[in-house]
Amino acid sequence: MSQPLIALVGRPNVGKSTIFNALTRTRDALVADQPGLTRDRQYGEGRVGDRPYNVLDTGGLSGDDNQMDNLIAEQVWIATEEADLIFFIVDGRAGVTAFDEQIADRLRRMGKPVIVVVNKAEGILPEVIVGEFYSLGLGEPIAISASHNQGLYELLHRAYEEIEFPEAVVSEEIQDDIIRLAVFGRPNAGKSTLINQMVGEERVLASDVPGTTRDSIEIPFTAYDREFILIDTAGIRRRSRVTDMIEKFSVIKSLDALEKANVIVFVFDAKEGLSDQDATLLGAVLEAGKALVLAVNKWDSLDEDEKSWVQQDFARRFAFIDFTEPLFISALKGQGVRQVIRQAIEVFDQSMREFSTNELSNILEYAVHAHQPPMDKGYAPKLRYAHQGGKNPLKIIIHGNRTQYVKDSYTRYLSNMFREQLEIVGTPVRILYRTNENPYANRPGKTTEIRGSAKRKRKLERAKEK
Repeated sequence: MSQPLIALVGRPNVGKSTIFNALTRTRDALVADQPGLTRDRQYGEGRVGDRPYNVLDTGGLSGDDNQMDNLIAEQVWIATEEADLIFFIVDGRAGVTAFDEQIADRLRRMGKPVIVVVNKAEGILPEVIVGEFYSLGLGEPIAISASHNQGLYELLHRAYEEIEFPEAVVSEEIQDDIIRLAVFGRPNAGKSTLINQMVGEERVLASDVPGTTRDSIEIPFTAYDREFILIDTAGIRRRSRVTDMIEKFSVIKSLDALEKANVIVFVFDAKEGLSDQDATLLGAVLEAGKALVLAVNKWDSLDEDEKSWVQQDFARRFAFIDFTEPLFISALKGQGVRQVIRQAIEVFDQSMREFSTNELSNILEYAVHAHQPPMDKGYAPKLRYAHQGGKNPLKIIIHGNRTQYVKDSYTRYLSNMFREQLEIVGTPVRILYRTNENPYANRPGKTTEIRGSAKRKRKLERAKEK
């Protein structure tokens, strides 16, 4: 039996994301005293004892008739169709509102189990605060305070009575073949449209309003017999433009997504051209050292002259990214989307390869023979052998003497040589150095004394021969 799914539904700012964080024991959902903060569906996992369940946080239902609120409402009702149990979150301080009654009416007609969760009940007797919420016609309400961690045990006990929670399946092996793929780019570059094409449904909001996605949303899906967890990140703006506190938090969460992901799909807007901001964002991605797919979106909107200009501009600005080639796609029309997925699989597999010390040392020997490390400050580095120090990114540790004098240009040469000889694409190769310890380094005068003794010994031997 699969894990049950609990959906959190309600008006904006009733505390859904706080409850989500409490149930999953994370801070994955954005939380602040600002209505309309959660816009997409956010998934997480919690446990009742050793029995796991999934939690689905949704955007706030406002009842307003505009493009954004209509998109949010569509997402919410899709989420309720997926769910096994619905927590209808209401604000105990505000009481029953007319729109609460409209939501309750639709939930009743769905015929699914619903628990009315009266949040913000701290300091008030439960039997007092829940009284008026019986009028919603969805059974006995339960009072909690998510921000004060009150009533959550009782809420989960009620959930356990409503639906079946299967026992956890203990896996003997840790899966390291799941591709955790983060989608990055500036606001409105088409990230969410690309994701919806990948997973085959309207899982993430996609509109012409920049910054539509604020949370980093994790979405599991399967393609080409491979398992993915796809992370849609908030569009990252220039720091000077990030004035809203929520936008700042979204940027932090997006950068944190770099730590979770092992493949990055970086989406550019072909119509906007390539900006310094793109280079700045890409710098953060490259710093993380993850496998990389570059997708230039909205390619179908350009004429041939514009396409030629963008290609030249891309080659000029991003010449430093020499380990991958851009894909030119149209997420809206689905053009090139399969190619993005296939390349994500390829670069992930490349980043997870393992190499023997003998193979890496042979390549190092070949590289040094072809081009010796240049001297620096009168010192010539001696590079002796290499071994693998990690995956995703591939790290190669080179041992030798005076490695602190290896110049950056020579390190780039070695990185390119390893990538060429190992036929690695789509993932950077990081070179690290280890200087062999001199066993006499901390014994002043000892090395000189030994050398002197050896010299005297040779003189004595020559004297005897005479």
